[in-house]
Amino acid sequence: MKKEKKGQQFIKKPYYQGGMSAMKAFIKRHLSYPEKAKAKKVEGTVYVRYTINYKGKVIDTKIISGIGHGCDEEAIRLVTLLEFNVPRNRNLKAVFHKSLQIHFRLPIEKVPPVETALPTSGLQYHYTTTTASEVKQKASKTKISYTIVINS
Repeated sequence: MKKEKKGQQFIKKPYYQGGMSAMKAFIKRHLSYPEKAKAKKVEGTVYVRYTINYKGKVIDTKIISGIGHGCDEEAIRLVTLLEFNVPRNRNLKAVFHKSLQIHFRLPIEKVPPVETALPTSGLQYHYTTTTASEVKQKASKTKISYTIVINS
């Protein structure tokens, strides 16, 4: 008979189903940027400390460092939505303290492409503005070529 291998930790810590990447995706999906912060163009990182009970629910939250304008309240709302898996801990009902950083970045507004033709003294210019990501996509699919027409 083989001996049963015991874990390294006396008390096993709670974990989010899917790991940190799943938690980040959950936060990104449920984050709604506060209108007050959008209006004042506030960006930054909110540091939250929270307590997880033995059932895996977040029972207490505290802002360690906030940026205000509704972002702190949104961070608390997001953290209270999280649910963790807590392994059995030798029939102990322990609480766990963790901290998390939630980044608030203003959404990037996409500018529609603008096409313009400017006739100036027989010389015509035609240009189109595009975003950097569109240029990369076009460059990877086709060759980029330029044509310059000079009418005199």
